[in-house]
Order: sequence, then structure tokens, then C-alpha cells
Amino acid sequence: MRFTALIGRLLLATGLAFGLVTAAQAQLTPGKDYVLVKPPQPTDSGNKIEVLEFFWYGCPHCANLQPFLEGWLKRKPADVEFKHMPAVFQDSWVPLTRAYYTLEAMGLTDKLHQELFNAIHKQKANLRDANAIIDWAAGKGVDRKRFSDTYNSFGINGRLQRSIDLTRKYDIPGTPAIAVDGKFITAPSMVLKGDRVIDYDRFFQVVDALIAEARKSRGK
Repeated sequence: MRFTALIGRLLLATGLAFGLVTAAQAQLTPGKDYVLVKPPQPTDSGNKIEVLEFFWYGCPHCANLQPFLEGWLKRKPADVEFKHMPAVFQDSWVPLTRAYYTLEAMGLTDKLHQELFNAIHKQKANLRDANAIIDWAAGKGVDRKRFSDTYNSFGINGRLQRSIDLTRKYDIPGTPAIAVDGKFITAPSMVLKGDRVIDYDRFFQVVDALIAEARKSRGK
């Protein structure tokens, strides 16, 4: 009896979880909750569903998203591969895009990604040029020469160009934005509750539903 009851509860919980995803998916409105990527873009995540966060360190809305994004990353599905993708809309965005890729190349993303957001949006540091960024990194204990050499390297040039290309190919409307498996784009600005108040819970329900749709289209 106890085993039967336990199985029943597990089936009920599974059904409720599936129902939540299905309900969120059913409520999605194209053009309101998300837009289609035209044409769909290739991904490099293999068998996993690719989720890209298009962001810019100087964007206050990107800074506001980070704690909610971190919460989602702790529970993201195992078949999802998440990547940060700096967007580039204009030349003034290039220095901080290089900064992200330099942190990534040096294995410092986990340590300093959020710190860079904090420096700009909480400490009001002016980090819009290479010298200021290099000074900031050195102040965090990073080897100045190694950071500077990496920041100005050929490898970072290539990653920067990829950001420029993908921002254009995905036709990113603004930051932050989330691209799901090269097929869908959604953004916190598309999910509002009240006057200019972002419903982050609803936003990540939309992300989860788009992942489910991508999984379905892959035949999973």
C-alpha cells in the first residue's frame, strides 16, 4: 500500500510538472512572448539545446536579470547548454565585449563576471575603454600584462567578430535577450506585469516552454 501510494504521488507530481510546462507553452503568443529567428541559425551545442544570453555589461537591464538567470541556471534541464553571448550594436560596446571574452579565455568568468556588472552598476565605475578595464582587472588581482595581452590578442578579435555577426544574424532587438536553439528569441521586456515591471518568473516560464518546443522539434 505504501509503495502504491508513493508511486501515485510521484506520478501526480510528474503530471503536475508536465502540466505547468504545457500550460506555459500553451499560453505563448508569437510576436508577444517571443519571435521566430528568420532564418533559423545553426548551433554548435551538438545534441544539446543551445540557449544564448545576449547581453552587454553596460546594460542596466542585463544587470537586473543576472540573479534571476543564476537561479534558473541551477535548475536548467540537463539537455540544455547555456552560453553568455555579448551583443555588439555599436563601436562603444566593443571594449566590454572584449572584457568578457578575456575573462572567458583566462578562466575567470565564474570569479569576475558578476564582479564586472557590480563595478559598473553598483560602484558606478567608468569602464568604457581598454585602459580602464585593464586597470580594473589588475585591481582584482589579475596579472596586468597577461590580461592586456589576452585582451588585444588575435583570438579575442575572432570572438569579437563572432559576437558582431551573431547579433546581426539573430536580429537581436536589444539586451538582454535569450535565443533558444537558433529558432526563438525572447526578452524580459516582452514579459511585463503592470507598467514597465518585468515578470521574471513568467519570463523563465517562457524560456522553459521554448526549450520544450525546441526539444519537440528535435524529436526528443
